[in-house]
Amino acid sequence: MRTNVTFTSAGLKLAGHLYTPDGTAAGPRPAVVVGHPGSGVKEQTAGLYARRLAGQGFVTLAYDAAYQGESAGEPRRLEDPAQRVEDIKAAVSYLTTRDDVDPGRIGALGICASGGYALTATATDHRIRAVATVSGADIARQFRLGADGTQDPAVLDGMLDAAAAARTAEARGEGVQTFPLFPDTVEQARALGGQHAVDGFEYYRTPRAAHHRSTQAMPWISVDRMASYDAFRLVDLIAPRPLLMVVGTAAVTSWMAVEAFQKAAGPKELHWIEGARHVDLYDKEVYVGPAVARLTEFFGARLGGTA
Repeated sequence: MRTNVTFTSAGLKLAGHLYTPDGTAAGPRPAVVVGHPGSGVKEQTAGLYARRLAGQGFVTLAYDAAYQGESAGEPRRLEDPAQRVEDIKAAVSYLTTRDDVDPGRIGALGICASGGYALTATATDHRIRAVATVSGADIARQFRLGADGTQDPAVLDGMLDAAAAARTAEARGEGVQTFPLFPDTVEQARALGGQHAVDGFEYYRTPRAAHHRSTQAMPWISVDRMASYDAFRLVDLIAPRPLLMVVGTAAVTSWMAVEAFQKAAGPKELHWIEGARHVDLYDKEVYVGPAVARLTEFFGARLGGTA
């Protein structure tokens, strides 16, 4: 069952979808907070994973990050890593207030950029008893180094110039300055970023998964906030709580998950999904099914089993 809920994060009202399992339970259930990718909304892959895990007996919460989707915050569509980490902690706080949730059995699942945010949130919030990622990425590394880690440093330098100019323009009253996240055609996407960019275009810009509230253009002032963030800096603080990272063997972003895994102290597991690219794990059942099965085992064991 899905219920619309709201909760507050650093003074901003966030919109969420709470998924609860069918049937009755003898007592409060374990719960999992599910964060969406950068540019995503709760109705897309975060909602899919939340719904599937609820079917396995967990209370789950997918929500729109502050400034995005149906959540509050100006300027619209801002990507602020510090706020994103706070949003995860606020979602945990909300779950602790519910009678149907065991506050001692709450986990976090981050998909894509939320994978990096979930690592930081877990490292600094001991209420999160287990953390998992799917296609986990550090959005700062992606902006600094590119999805595959080979980006020319001049690209980021130019983006920081543009972000600085945008701040000046906004201070002069010229309004919010934005840049598009996706090109107009799949051919342009391929020319700009190869198959990884095509996969993102097909997910976010076609009937496959497009949603009218997902972020299509982002304020330039997001760039310097993202560039200075490091999702993996505190990953060793997660221990002794467990970490699971679900990664596709064909994902160009897998190097980031490997780096985070190497920094983690353990217990930890890097679980590979054969043949999956980064975005394949968002919604393609041939890959999502095995990912959900491993997540169910992980959270079931680490959060004390489903009720």
